[in-house]
Amino acid sequence: MKQNEQKLISRNNEIERTHKELKASQNMMLHAEKLASVGQLAAGIAHEINTPIQFVGDNTRFLQDSFSDLFKLVSAYEELANAVNESSAFPELIGKVQTLSEEVEFDYLADEVPSAIKQSLEGVERVSKIVRSMKEFSHPGSDNIESIDLNRAIESTINVSRNEWKYVSEMVTDFDTSLDLVPCYPGEFNQVVLNMIVNAAHAIEDCRNNNDALGTINISTKLVDDDVEVRISDSGCGMSDEVKQRIFEPFFTTKGVGKGTGRGLAIAYSVIVDKHKGKVNVESEQGKGTTFIIRLPLVITAGEDETEIEDTENNLYKKGVA
Repeated sequence: MKQNEQKLISRNNEIERTHKELKASQNMMLHAEKLASVGQLAAGIAHEINTPIQFVGDNTRFLQDSFSDLFKLVSAYEELANAVNESSAFPELIGKVQTLSEEVEFDYLADEVPSAIKQSLEGVERVSKIVRSMKEFSHPGSDNIESIDLNRAIESTINVSRNEWKYVSEMVTDFDTSLDLVPCYPGEFNQVVLNMIVNAAHAIEDCRNNNDALGTINISTKLVDDDVEVRISDSGCGMSDEVKQRIFEPFFTTKGVGKGTGRGLAIAYSVIVDKHKGKVNVESEQGKGTTFIIRLPLVITAGEDETEIEDTENNLYKKGVA
């Protein structure tokens, strides 16, 4: 009897150790996938930042040259004003001012300088937005559930992945602004959204010719009963029933060489179903696009015990944090 108890204890210890190893392996896989995604996005983000930085630089140089010309004209006006005050002859000064006004194209500068300033400020804001989004997307999070602004998390992922979809599709969002903070693992949820956005872009690209109009990716959020529903739809080619049944299998992919590892949707399923106790489904019809439907519960439970929700002041995605 004692020997059987010892065997049972040993067996339980072995099961617990195996469970820990599997969990560690899953965490490593998730981390590796995120690192790979960040690396993949880096080139696109560099391109995204380069464009606004370029016109900020061009506009700043234009403003520098324009200010130099305007300073000459203003100096001439000052000379003219002084001459008028002294009541001396000033036909020569009037001619000088008129000539300078024509040379510096004052009317043109009056229109273009404000526009250059506005574009420069917009460029700076775009760079800041990209950097903020990358920072939020790359935030490692923690092993605890956090209450986050789900809409903002999705928006950040859209921003950092822009170079992946902007050449093939438009992005349309319909966020439920009344959503309260949602409990989830932010880093892993971001990874799920990223994988699905990239898949949507690839699906559109695969059935689109260069001269065709851009496709569409739609992302929406809304409250459904006690869940938050996230829908990610694309106007791609859709998929057959056979592919649809296998879409969440590890290493299954319909993409060409170099376009996918077959792990993205398998990881998405594991993150949503296993970690968040949610649901993920796919609706698709060949020739009519695909929609992934994610359901996240507002209360996440692990077994019979409710998982504690981390709700710290430093949460990057809390509402109201700039």
